[in-house]
Amino acid sequence: MRRNGPIALLFHTLVVIFVLAPLVLVCLVAFTAQDTLSLPFTAGYGASLRWFKAVFDHPDFLQSFYNSLQLALMSATLSVCIALPAGLALGRYRFRGRDALNGLFLSPLIIPSLVLGVAFMRMFSVMDITGSFFWLVVAHTVVITPYVLRMVLSAVIGIDRSSEQAAQSLGAGPWTVFRRITLPAILPGLSGGWMLAFINSFDELTMSIFVTTPATVTLPVRMYMYATESIDPMMASVSALMILITGGAMLILDRLYGLDKILIGERV
Repeated sequence: MRRNGPIALLFHTLVVIFVLAPLVLVCLVAFTAQDTLSLPFTAGYGASLRWFKAVFDHPDFLQSFYNSLQLALMSATLSVCIALPAGLALGRYRFRGRDALNGLFLSPLIIPSLVLGVAFMRMFSVMDITGSFFWLVVAHTVVITPYVLRMVLSAVIGIDRSSEQAAQSLGAGPWTVFRRITLPAILPGLSGGWMLAFINSFDELTMSIFVTTPATVTLPVRMYMYATESIDPMMASVSALMILITGGAMLILDRLYGLDKILIGERV
């Protein structure tokens, strides 16, 4: 196996630094004790949890966090319920319209979020359902279902069906085969897809701006609204908390399924 040379390692190091530097700076600024965006440990100021406390004392941010958490949980779960039968059908059977159906499910990946947001806003206005949390869940489900479907398809295609055929030859019914053999085999894909969908729903901003109302504002939208009015270290604290939540979710996803398999399709 060929090893990376010093130039390649240097290039990779610079890329990693370039990507991580803004995140590290935001997290450092979150610990400042001053009233402006500045790094701690300068000008006689030390680290402080002042702005983290301000976040938890801010009712609008807390309510938006609960909205985002509930929205991500519900939409990710609903996406799994849709992607599981769709993935089994698309991955195992050949039928007329299969490619068109697959393209329909995956189309939100290529449609800009701005376009989806305007389309949903117009549709909700025509249907007079603006402000409904349920329909907000539906909108997020449409956007994140392709991520779950890709994971399910990958898991379904990689199953060795000899175990299922052996169970059927021994008299097991379709439900028993699915519950005892198929579902455990694709469970890592389902878990990884659910986690990936949860992260994308929790962080969704562009589309959510058009379909949220004052009662259903999500955390990313709340941060955007707050940033248009003022910039202070509390925004850095909220950003640091979101980085922590997203990083923790990615760590769990890596332990459950493996990021290499998710991002580049490598079998682990």
